Amino acid sequence: MTDDTAGEWRGWRAAAERALYGPGGFYHRPEGPAGHFRTSVHASPLFAEAVARLLGRVDEALGRPRALDFVDMAAGRGELVTGVLAALPADLATRTRAYAVELADRPAGLDRRIEWLTEPPRGITGLLFANEWLDNVPVEIAETDSAGVARRVLVRPDGTERLGEPFSGAAARWLARWWPLPAEEGLRAEVGLPRDEAWAAAVATVERGLAVAVDYAHAVGARPLFGTLTGFRAGRETAPVPDGSCDITAHVALDACALPGGRVLTQRAALRTLGIAGARPPLALASTEPAAYVRALASAGEAAELTAPGGLGDFGWLLQPVAVPDAPDTPLGALLVDVPDHEEQ
Repeated sequence: MTDDTAGEWRGWRAAAERALYGPGGFYHRPEGPAGHFRTSVHASPLFAEAVARLLGRVDEALGRPRALDFVDMAAGRGELVTGVLAALPADLATRTRAYAVELADRPAGLDRRIEWLTEPPRGITGLLFANEWLDNVPVEIAETDSAGVARRVLVRPDGTERLGEPFSGAAARWLARWWPLPAEEGLRAEVGLPRDEAWAAAVATVERGLAVAVDYAHAVGARPLFGTLTGFRAGRETAPVPDGSCDITAHVALDACALPGGRVLTQRAALRTLGIAGARPPLALASTEPAAYVRALASAGEAAELTAPGGLGDFGWLLQPVAVPDAPDTPLGALLVDVPDHEEQ
């Protein structure tokens, strides 16, 4: 991405928006996100299978409507929606209307059943699933100055930073409520208000069903002192330089995004509830059915990666039911009740 305003100072929100989504920006590159970082979708087809099971639960909770919507937010090159369609039972697949929401152009050869959109459709009856979308919704960066005042961080396209004006209004209120910074110079926070608004807008497209956001996350009692802003290029973490050459991402305050009735749990707990446990197959299978044992062992390894503590298993899942029963004895209830402590270990 070229930039003829190399000396211009911008807030991180505007700088990242241009670097990621502007002309020639990172998300318009031909290799797509999978060329630079690995998500749960790319780690194993088990992830798409789990989402397909979740869609089945939503279908049951809705009384098996004649048409069921599945919306894949920030669809990349359509990997998740393609995998979900492949994993659905035949009856459910024939009733499912699949949508991929992405700013980049539609990939060649994508399944014709998938409608490619730049915004989610309105009036969704079904499941809206946003895997690693909110971390790429650009936000302002706050940093405390020598007087302990939280100021907006300004940045040039080469990554050089300086402090700008103090925060005020809604952004200042968000910081005070969701990420209060001690009065110590150099501490940083990401002002997640744009993500709260983006999530609320996405949920508003769901008429009946469930909206799910999956992302790197932290909670208000344990925000990182120096923020989480970073970059990724060719599979490696790198400095976040807003010139279009790398992904720019930051962990998400999912607890702030949650609307009334929403619940945040770990990916480990969510996937276990959806049948992804990572247990090794019985050793006896190796002698009776060696090929089946090898397949089961590989599947167990993939499941273990998806649920691993300190890795993908620690991702947050924000589940937001909309006009659908969510009591413990309903199809969605098992995902929305409190998870026992042993499931969180």
